[in-house]
Amino acid sequence: MRFSLYLIIILLNFLFGINNYPIVLVHGFMGWGEDEMGSYSYWGGKNNYVKMFEDKGYEVFEISVGPVSSNYERAIEMYYQLKGGQVDYGKRHSQKYKIIQKPLEKKYQGLYPEWSEDKPIHIIGHSMGGQTARMLDHLLSQELYEDQRGLIKEKSELLGSTSKGYIRSITAISTPHNGTTLSEIVTKTIPFIQYFIGIAGVVGTDFYNFDLEQWSFKRNSKESWSSYLYRMRNHNSWKTKNISSWDLSLSGAEELNSFLQISSDIYYFSIITSTTMKKENSDFHIPVKGTSIITRTRSKIIGSRNGYWPDGNMTTSEWYENDGVVNSISMKAPVSKSNGSDASSKYDPNDLLITGQWYWMKIPGMDHWNIIGHLANKERKEKSKSFFISHLNRLSDLPSR
Repeated sequence: MRFSLYLIIILLNFLFGINNYPIVLVHGFMGWGEDEMGSYSYWGGKNNYVKMFEDKGYEVFEISVGPVSSNYERAIEMYYQLKGGQVDYGKRHSQKYKIIQKPLEKKYQGLYPEWSEDKPIHIIGHSMGGQTARMLDHLLSQELYEDQRGLIKEKSELLGSTSKGYIRSITAISTPHNGTTLSEIVTKTIPFIQYFIGIAGVVGTDFYNFDLEQWSFKRNSKESWSSYLYRMRNHNSWKTKNISSWDLSLSGAEELNSFLQISSDIYYFSIITSTTMKKENSDFHIPVKGTSIITRTRSKIIGSRNGYWPDGNMTTSEWYENDGVVNSISMKAPVSKSNGSDASSKYDPNDLLITGQWYWMKIPGMDHWNIIGHLANKERKEKSKSFFISHLNRLSDLPSR
């Protein structure tokens, strides 16, 4: 039986050929783009993973979207950064949240203007970036309207038409598909960016940007980092659902999952990270050896917090395991009350992969930041690099269209 399976795989590769589609990297909450932290990369830190991937022959595009914006706005920014053009958040959305529909500061040349059904991409999203990738697929496959009556289509290239087949695969790394019980995600995660800014050596510079021009929020000339951060944390956008904190909550994630449907022509991968273990004589979880100091406290907090599923039932022990930011169980596959759970199965290298379902793989002894090369000891750094190289090979082995 296994021999026959190998023959089928070989035949498919012969018929369709392996692909050389570009890899598109999208960062998570409080993340940054290529030039926003000097030489310190979101993907790999001091060991720039983008360069490592390119040295191995991969074409890679690194996206820089709003670090605290909603997935809807991040996905739109992602589209225009790839295709090029003026960002357009849509008339209906802009009027609802009283934002600038087409901020002048967000107009792009396009990293991959030839992007199309014939030239699709592989998206790798870390943390919230995994949600953003799913939102982008949704927006590509839907026609949105300016009004609730559905009479006038949005006029933007993205929102007013459908563009199917643009994405070959989506990989969600440490993604809170079903939210995180770290409810203070904003205040608890801010110290990470403060730490990264420190080690990147860009304190007091204009490098890092919250990219909230649509909210008329900009960094003032010569404004200190602390002032800029304080104003961002107290901005009125946090009181709406059009912001990251809502999308990352259990309720917000469930709302996303109710309409972000899995696509039948996309390969899906979920990478589950964990840096905790069950505490002796308790169901609670505590951090394992090798967990970074800056992650340990949060992993312990999440390790004793109950979560719940869309049916309203509270659960205990299955939500305790975590990577310091996200509950491990939340990373497996999206679940909603209206649609149930997306189809998923544990990844097996001997299986013939199919589109339209999630393949999950677990990497224990790896926290939310170690997996992308931050705050890691030597063992975890090597494990991170090994995962990425193996996974990029896995993506390139998928059949081309």
